[in-house]
Parts: sequence; C-alpha cells; structure tokens
Amino acid sequence: MRRRRAIALLGGAAVAASLAARAQQPQQSRRIGILIGSDVSTESRIRAIVEGLRELGWRDGENVRIERILTSPDPDQMRRAAADLAARAPDVIVANGTALLQAALAATRTIPIVFFSVSDPVALGVVASLAHPGGNVTGFANYEPAMASKWLELLKETDARLVSVAVLYNPKTAPFGALMLQTLEAAAANFSVTISAALVHQRSDLEQAISALAATQGSGLIVGPDNFTVNNCAEITALAARYRITAIYPLRLFAENGGLIVYGVDLVEQARRGASYVSRILGGENPAELPVQQPTKYEMIINLKTARALDLTIPSALLVQADEVIE
Repeated sequence: MRRRRAIALLGGAAVAASLAARAQQPQQSRRIGILIGSDVSTESRIRAIVEGLRELGWRDGENVRIERILTSPDPDQMRRAAADLAARAPDVIVANGTALLQAALAATRTIPIVFFSVSDPVALGVVASLAHPGGNVTGFANYEPAMASKWLELLKETDARLVSVAVLYNPKTAPFGALMLQTLEAAAANFSVTISAALVHQRSDLEQAISALAATQGSGLIVGPDNFTVNNCAEITALAARYRITAIYPLRLFAENGGLIVYGVDLVEQARRGASYVSRILGGENPAELPVQQPTKYEMIINLKTARALDLTIPSALLVQADEVIE
C-alpha cells in the first residue's frame, strides 16, 4: 500500500510538472488523442466527445486538434496504437475501455489520461482510489458490483426457470472479467443459480460456448461488456436466438441487434461527460486530483419481439421499469 501511494505521489508530481509546461504553450497547439476500439458504435462515442468539448469551448481545428486512433480488439495492436499515440505527445489522451487504458498506461505515465467505459479501476490497480486517483489517470467507470446482482435479478424475473448462468467474455479484451465473475458468484446464492465462465478467444468459439448452454435446461447467459463482444454483437444475439437462450446484455447495441434485455450504462452519454475532464485538464487541473466518477444512470431496454420468439412473457413490472421497449 505504501509503495502504491509513493508511486502515485511521484506520478502525480510528474504529471503536475508536465501540465505546468503544457499550460505555457500557445492555446492553438493543444492536442487531444482519442484511443478507441473500432466497432459499430465508435463514431457515436467519438462524436459525443467532440460535441462535449465544443460545448465547453474547445473546437476541433480551431483552438484544439483532435486525433482519432482506432484499433481492433487485438492486444498487440492496442499496445502499438497506444505507444504511437503517446509518442506524438498530445496534451491529453482519452482511452475508451479497460484494455486500451492499460495499453495507454504502459505507454506513458506522464501524459494525462481520461478514461471511460472502464470496469472497477481500483481493483485493476490503475488508480489508487476513486476519490484520489493519483498518477496521470482519471475518468468514468462503467461497472460497479451492484450491477452483478441486477443482471441476475433481471434474468430471474424474465425467466424463473433459470438455475445456471454462464458469463461470456474474452479474457484478452476484458481484463476485468475475473473480477466480474467473482462478483456474480458472490451474488448467485441470492437468486438460486450457479455461475460459470464461458470464455471465448475468437469468433469461432462463440457457437460452441452458446450451444453448450442449450444442452442443459435452465441455462441463462450474461454477456460481458468488452470490445470483443461488442464487435461480435450480431453473431452473439443470433446464436442466443438460435439456441433459445435467455440472455442479458450490457449495451444498447445488443438490443438493437435482437438481444432480449439490456441493462447497463449509456456509453455515448459517458463519453460526453468525459469531455468535461478533458477540458479541466487542458485548463491546468491535475488528473491525480480529479475523482473517478461512478455511473449515474443505467438504461434498461427490452426486446419484446425476441421475448415472443423465446415464448417468454415479460412481467409488466419490468416493462414499466424499462427505458425503452422494442416491439
């Protein structure tokens, strides 16, 4: 603990010195690097960051230049992209997702980093605490332990027959997966289900993982929030439909592709909120002193067309709670 605090203090001092030097630069030289995974929702998240910055007075091509670095879920490409961006020495890096944040931290401990869509940053060791991050990184978390109970609660309310639930994720692109699994295991007894991991490493693993659930009655599925599952959302929802699996998903995109039920954060809104921290850092504030923000809003989306295809009757209480019902 002392070592982590000492490292955080040293990192904070280095960032403060870096910020002081950058504050002396002409305003038109300010540069922001956006490090983000390439998927079908990428453009909407980038647009939210750019629009959020514009609302705060930072206009791309005028008083700030925004560089967009898109990567695949491949860990090696993420590391190369992060190193390339850090070598360009932007004033701030915006990192989307846990794996890209870790890649960015491996590339620089002095350039300020603002993250969003990152799960449990304290447990992962990327910040010293939520209130006092330390070092060169702060941002917006997208997952907290209470979500695990909510996912299980919604699954059981949707399908009371469930007795076992598998958690689908790629350990390479979801470094938080083991922590998520532990949280779900701790909550499982409250819902009379058992938890197992359905680990996938490439797209060809998906059918085997999901078809295996169909072999056992009462099996449900939680799809983890990582870049790999997002990139393969259409395949995952199609397989869940084919094998008639009751599943819950973390992001709106899955419901739009036929997923039964979604409960999670609005990443586009979170990206827009992230612009406020970028602006504050450009104004001279130290990321070490900006508290990590927990989610303030979750959205629930229910796809009734998919429910009917699975012969499931969604309780009226759930339909009333839903932010959106897809007919």
